[in-house]
Amino acid sequence: MTIAITTPRGHVGSHVLRTLVQAGVRPRVLVRDPGVLDAAWREHVDAVACDQDDGDAVLGATRGVEALLWVSPSLPDADPVVAHARLGGHVARAVTTHGIARTVFLSSVGAEKRHGAGEIDGLARTEEALDATGAPVLHLRAGYFFSNLAMELDALREGVLRTAMPLDAPMPWVDPRDIAEVAAARLLAPWTTGGVQAVHGPRDLTFAEVAGVLTAVLGRPVRAERIADDALRAGLRDAGLGEAQVEAVVGMSTGLRDGFVPEQPRTAVTTTPSTLEGWASTHLRPLLSAEQLPPLVRGARPPAAPWPPPDRSGSPRPGHDRA
Repeated sequence: MTIAITTPRGHVGSHVLRTLVQAGVRPRVLVRDPGVLDAAWREHVDAVACDQDDGDAVLGATRGVEALLWVSPSLPDADPVVAHARLGGHVARAVTTHGIARTVFLSSVGAEKRHGAGEIDGLARTEEALDATGAPVLHLRAGYFFSNLAMELDALREGVLRTAMPLDAPMPWVDPRDIAEVAAARLLAPWTTGGVQAVHGPRDLTFAEVAGVLTAVLGRPVRAERIADDALRAGLRDAGLGEAQVEAVVGMSTGLRDGFVPEQPRTAVTTTPSTLEGWASTHLRPLLSAEQLPPLVRGARPPAAPWPPPDRSGSPRPGHDRA
């Protein structure tokens, strides 16, 4: 069985790669530059040079593939909604042309709105393109990544967790490794009916509760602070984002903060086990140690954006992935 994955260095993709290799699979890895892969994995994968924004390259790289993990990478200087829709067209063409038996698409909570959720609207367009193929496709709608917090180190050193979301609104928070485990399991198991599977993490959290968790784990006071949309815009512009990118990020906040409830409820299937306490202790606390951080540069990063489309860590926006 040939399994192909994209974004193999991302928050989710890297863990999927590891799981597949340790399960005895030799995955085909679609990556813009195979030379950037960790040397430890190169002998265990078939790396194919592929720009996901090149439809012909995607078509060639997926020939003979039976199962595919598609994660849309960030595209610098592009309108995110338009870019995600275009990439969705590329993967849909590949699925149709090659008759790929199972496709797992990393989407986001909020894609069910279809419109009015900023950058997530682009993931919705990809869902629609894949659904139109009539092939078995599973959309993983993930919550807010724990790893987004790693993009807020400067603010956290000041003891502040900033967000444009209401501080008392609960939403699903999830460890990217848990998303990867779900994705890998679905790639390895035979199935013929797709649909949607939410990945909600162990429990819903408000930003105020997250600040409390970080206070306990980091051993330093952290308070949640709500900022205005214009302050979020200003921070994103200072980080170098263009206007289309800024509005796509702000749109996630405005689209998901007023009484939004995910389409799928929290159940045994949608709940994953890894806690924010454990993740912060393992990953965030070492990053915040004085020995591993340069002096604080105020304003170097934008305030936290809500629910960024998951797994694209190469962009100025939190939660984005490298191709």
